[in-house]
Amino acid sequence: MSCKEINNHRGWIVSVLLTMYSVMSIGCAVPHVPSRIIYEDPVNFVRLEKDSEVLPEWPPSHHNHPFTIEPEKLRMILSGLKVREHWIALQRWMRGESPLVPAFTDEELTLLSVRISEALAEAKDNERVTFYLSEPQTFARRIITSGGLYVHGTELHILLGNWRIIYGIPAYGMIYDRRYPMRPTAAKGFDLIFQPSNVVIPMKSSLLDGILANAKDELILDLTKLDPPNPKVSRIRSCVNHESLR
Repeated sequence: MSCKEINNHRGWIVSVLLTMYSVMSIGCAVPHVPSRIIYEDPVNFVRLEKDSEVLPEWPPSHHNHPFTIEPEKLRMILSGLKVREHWIALQRWMRGESPLVPAFTDEELTLLSVRISEALAEAKDNERVTFYLSEPQTFARRIITSGGLYVHGTELHILLGNWRIIYGIPAYGMIYDRRYPMRPTAAKGFDLIFQPSNVVIPMKSSLLDGILANAKDELILDLTKLDPPNPKVSRIRSCVNHESLR
């Protein structure tokens, strides 16, 4: 075989390999999630994502966006979110319930309350708000907390995809935690709780969700029960009732 034929053969092999690599790259590529950035720094972000479950032709599926809520009230709501380690029935029978801890630190509450308030004010009826918080540990490891929320009618839906999860960046470079903040990067081992509990609207879940600790990672809150009563109005009603009894 001449040198020219050898070079042509090598060129053909390289072309085939490059073609195969391109096809495999496209096939393994992570799908793009349409989003709008509301806030972003090197380790955190709050953004708006298109909700695939909202159907344009079905108005009942549309969210109540844009939605106005003060950062102070949103901070109060986020402060009511608690997390505890998920224990199976036998563990709870032997040890009781695991302790409750706040879902967010004070620093995280400050960031989220302001930025999520801004996001809800800009959101469209087919978008949801997602958030991502991370604490770098090493070049390839970080502790992440992420999730999302949206307002539907008078209900606030909150989902915590990850909570204090140690995420290792894969060697092949596909970084899923930032791309899909509402999806868990590992098996969930926590339950999401809200206090006071009378605000929570019960949800149905399957037995499998309970086994995999997915039954209590989402909450629906009744926003009408979160508004504290107006003391002035309460006093007026009390006086009226008192007068009527005379």
